[in-house]
Amino acid sequence: MHSQPGAGGRTGVSSAARPGTPSLLRELNDRAALELLLRGEPLTRSQLSELTGVSKVTVSQMLARLEERGLVATVGEQAGGRGPNAALYSVVPSSAYVAALYVESDLVATAVADVTGRIIAEAREDPNGSGDPVELVVSAVDRACARAGVPVGQLSAFVIGSPGVVDPRTGDPHLAVNLPAWHEGVLGALRGALRRPVVIENDVNLAAMAEHAIGAAAGTDDFALVWLGVGLGLATVLGGRLHRGAAGAAGEIGYLPVPEAPMQEDIRHPATGGLQWLAGAGVIRMLASAFGFTAPAAGEAVRTAVAAAGEAGDEAAASHAPAPPSSVSASPNGASERAREFLGELAHRVALGVASVCAVLDPGLVVLGGEVGLAGGTALAGRVAAEVARICPARPRVVPTAVTAEPVLRGALLAAVEQARADLLESVAG
Repeated sequence: MHSQPGAGGRTGVSSAARPGTPSLLRELNDRAALELLLRGEPLTRSQLSELTGVSKVTVSQMLARLEERGLVATVGEQAGGRGPNAALYSVVPSSAYVAALYVESDLVATAVADVTGRIIAEAREDPNGSGDPVELVVSAVDRACARAGVPVGQLSAFVIGSPGVVDPRTGDPHLAVNLPAWHEGVLGALRGALRRPVVIENDVNLAAMAEHAIGAAAGTDDFALVWLGVGLGLATVLGGRLHRGAAGAAGEIGYLPVPEAPMQEDIRHPATGGLQWLAGAGVIRMLASAFGFTAPAAGEAVRTAVAAAGEAGDEAAASHAPAPPSSVSASPNGASERAREFLGELAHRVALGVASVCAVLDPGLVVLGGEVGLAGGTALAGRVAAEVARICPARPRVVPTAVTAEPVLRGALLAAVEQARADLLESVAG
């Protein structure tokens, strides 16, 4: 991720300060080798020599220095060549650990990982009404670290995903409707308590980072993630960079004025108007109930309708889909028709927001995320694409999310690992 101002870390070595000195060249070479090994694949001396453009003798010296610092180790041998097998080198996983968190009003999900990105431990818990952000985070990190067998003091980076707007100038959250205790000053308090770099990021932005790295938007530098869950949200990646806006409010599409919805009356309560009023989770549940697909959560109602419509072609949606209720099974033809009508109405409502975004940004790809986007799968995504094409000159490809488990936590983990790797590279260069 692109770190926010004040996210921590050090300033790298300036080559202008010591042009061409042997120590600077050693630092640059060591950094180049470590950066290559951080990509994940073990490499031999010959491979590192070819990739860095320096001699095998110099590579041996680089590896010796990195091994002495505990950053690199031999992990095996590469067979198949003439003479002795070549040693394979890789980054030592324990050279850095990170913590990632996803905080909601009724959930704190935590993951601890090493610098390779391997998750060592995960934990999920209900905060039980705890309102103090510092107490909440420190307690969750302590429990996750105990489970991972990693002392909290060995964590080098923390990234926390939460709903609401994050001020890009200070990194502090504000206008977090579901988390009223998260406000200006929280970031500084967390850094003081954890004594490490801490970043707070909007949850949908982090989900987009995961989608970009390992999901439906992998290899795509221009896309929009529309989050359809308890709240609505948008994350936009343009030219490979996340767009936050001047005040960090880019993507708060729950407030978006759209046809068929009343105007927003109070920004502290987005459900009173705009797209949230038209297509929020509560509205979806009521709409589903009117068509006979009742469920305690919007995602479950949508999955049931997709199954009843016989269009659960998306593997993720199908694998999560519960059996249709008995009333649906008793009248399959009628249920299928009602399901298709419900999905059509839902797609129309969602498309009003998507079309508004596309008319301004014209992204080539729109990913539907959140519990509703995942539950709707290709059945909902196809209908949204058709509706958008009908009312907007932009014709984006619309697909369901491919990050089916913990997308916010996965995005936070990717960001934390990136920060830890950047810190390791800076330590080598100074």
